[in-house]
Amino acid sequence: MSSLPLLSGLIGLPVIGALVAWLMPQGRAARTVALAAAGAEMALALLAVRAMDFARPGFQLVERHAWIPSLHAEYLVGVDGLSALFLPATALLFLATLLAGWNMANRVMPNLYFALLLLLEGVTMGIFSALDTLLFFLFWELTLIPLHFLIALWGMGPNRRHAAVKYTLFMLAGGAALLLGLLLVAQAHPGQHPFDLPRLLQVPMPRDLQWPVFFLLLVGFGIKVPIVPLHVWLPVVAMEGPVAVTAIMTGLKLGAYGLLRFLLPLTPQVSRELHWLLAGLAVVSIIYGALSAMAQTNLRRMLAFSSIGHVGLVVLGLATFSIQGVQGAVSQLLNFSITTGGLFLIAGFLHQRLGSTDLIHLGGLVKPLPLMAGFFLFLGLAGMGMPLTSGFPGELLLLTSALRSHAGAGLAALGGVILGAGYFLGFYRLAFLGPPGAATPSTLPALLPRELAILITFGVLILIFGLFPELLFQVSRAAAGAWLMVP
Repeated sequence: MSSLPLLSGLIGLPVIGALVAWLMPQGRAARTVALAAAGAEMALALLAVRAMDFARPGFQLVERHAWIPSLHAEYLVGVDGLSALFLPATALLFLATLLAGWNMANRVMPNLYFALLLLLEGVTMGIFSALDTLLFFLFWELTLIPLHFLIALWGMGPNRRHAAVKYTLFMLAGGAALLLGLLLVAQAHPGQHPFDLPRLLQVPMPRDLQWPVFFLLLVGFGIKVPIVPLHVWLPVVAMEGPVAVTAIMTGLKLGAYGLLRFLLPLTPQVSRELHWLLAGLAVVSIIYGALSAMAQTNLRRMLAFSSIGHVGLVVLGLATFSIQGVQGAVSQLLNFSITTGGLFLIAGFLHQRLGSTDLIHLGGLVKPLPLMAGFFLFLGLAGMGMPLTSGFPGELLLLTSALRSHAGAGLAALGGVILGAGYFLGFYRLAFLGPPGAATPSTLPALLPRELAILITFGVLILIFGLFPELLFQVSRAAAGAWLMVP
């Protein structure tokens, strides 16, 4: 048990900040409150990581309190080496998103915008911390409220309300499958702790019950991942929603985390029997995402489809049921929070300057925006797994583990990586190095200090974890071993 309620602080601080920001009399005051809360959240997340002993497997910083006694549900939170680093990654991405959306203080209902972002941050921290399955589901569903209104009210496209409804309906359908699956798990473990994840993992369910739970959780988390063919909401939201919110949704792969934390450990026998299904869905997502990204002429849609391919590689690594695959998956998920999130933020910077991210408006941008062009290339190379960047170690582990356990799928994934390099470099050449488009201005505002600070921070982290990957691997090694030992 933790002597300090660090995880409760991480969940509650943004919620309190959201309430204060909402009650502020003007937009700029709300913005200041939001920034202060996000900065404090970042410091608290780092403190939580520092308090961990990563050489020891198992959950730490555990807090347990009665919640719904009649259902034997508890307020139970804790983290291990597989989830701890998602806390500072989440805090950093939300802090960057707030800075990127600094001018939202001058738009309609700024207090509500900043309040909803902080509320989303708090419940996202709850997703990464919850060890009671019912509590996890509560946090999972609570993300729908802020995301729906952020997309519907501050989206950039004319069909933003349609996109918000589409996203919400997809997530509600996934949530229904997820809730039913978790209730079946609880039914298989009658007693005083039917929702206690650590106890549930000690006694596996009967094999016959693992089958429906596996498919229910696969649908529930697969929509959020998203895996093909459950992906159709993401390109719509990427085009219609605010870029900063899309950066959070694609940078933090909550669905993939759900597969890692709940689906595979709760259904160990069936998951291993159906490893071919997971690998097949992963390969389809990798190839489909790459081929679809190659066909796009809008930067945001290209990044959305590339995100589908990237997370497919993570699913493939999990399907190997190896330490290399699990560590590679965690490393890549953390890498995506920086690279994919950063690329979407740059797309937002471009939209603020040009009013569009269509390729016709992006030609020859290296001349008016040399720093932005350089950071976009660097983040993209890291997302492709270029050596000496944070994307290389995780991608290498994922491909190595896949080739050992699923040779065909591993070769297909390698082909998808090559396609990924092709579509990114091709788009970059046209958008930044090609001739200026018909509507491309000859001069554009350079990166603002806050924008430059975001990109420098992301760049430094990419280099640190690329040059010293053991910093990440030593965090997850013991927890990955314990994850594989689940009966």
